[in-house]
Amino acid sequence: MEMQQDWKRMLLPYTQAVEELKVKFKSIRKEFIAMDEYSPIEFVTGRVKKISSILEKAEKKSIPLDQVEEKMEDIAGIRIMCQFVEDIYKVIDIIKARDRKDLIVIEERDYITNMKSSGYRSYHMIIKYPVQTGHGEKWIFAEIQIRTLAMNFWATIEHSLRYKYKQNMPGHIQERLNKAAEAAFLLDQEMAEIREEVLKCQESFQEESNLIGDIFSSIQAMGNTKNKKDMNEIYEIFWSLWEKGDMRQLKEFSKDLMRNG
Repeated sequence: MEMQQDWKRMLLPYTQAVEELKVKFKSIRKEFIAMDEYSPIEFVTGRVKKISSILEKAEKKSIPLDQVEEKMEDIAGIRIMCQFVEDIYKVIDIIKARDRKDLIVIEERDYITNMKSSGYRSYHMIIKYPVQTGHGEKWIFAEIQIRTLAMNFWATIEHSLRYKYKQNMPGHIQERLNKAAEAAFLLDQEMAEIREEVLKCQESFQEESNLIGDIFSSIQAMGNTKNKKDMNEIYEIFWSLWEKGDMRQLKEFSKDLMRNG
């Protein structure tokens, strides 16, 4: 009973760190949204390792129990999910910008560029984070995992299967998981390319919208100096160019209007 209480006492700062870090990253997401900007953070989760998992890992890694806090870096874990691979690197930059301010980046492990043999992909950052406790400030390790939704889906299934088979994954299951991991990565790449196409279309639409706005402003300004016949001709030229959808000609038309306005 006393040992159980000791473990709970030890894990309290880790629980506090997870909750604080979740709030920080969720606030960053809310800030992007409040400014009508795209957020690279889709959602955030966190957990503190269970005592049984800590003991199991300590035994596996030959870590003395009195050195767990110094040698086990993932007792506190934060997971940040992103829509696209490029968002992962934006989140990394956000975290690095906080380095030496409210956290310290200790190590980075890029399992996206350097995929694990199991097919696992994610970006890990080991940080030290200060927690204000009733006994003063305490710096603890925390692991931040940053991955896409597709990577997270694969990792969740793989973790469940590995737990079910107690690390002894049958070869044919592992082979299928590797294929699924590749499929998930290809999905991320395909969605990134689709996103680029959508962004280009949005930019083109915005450019066209701004150009039409400028043309109408110029035409309205000319209404005070041109007669009805001239204005009708100008409108006819505009509608003809608009129907063709030729942006180059519309730009030239807009320049002519500004020169002759």
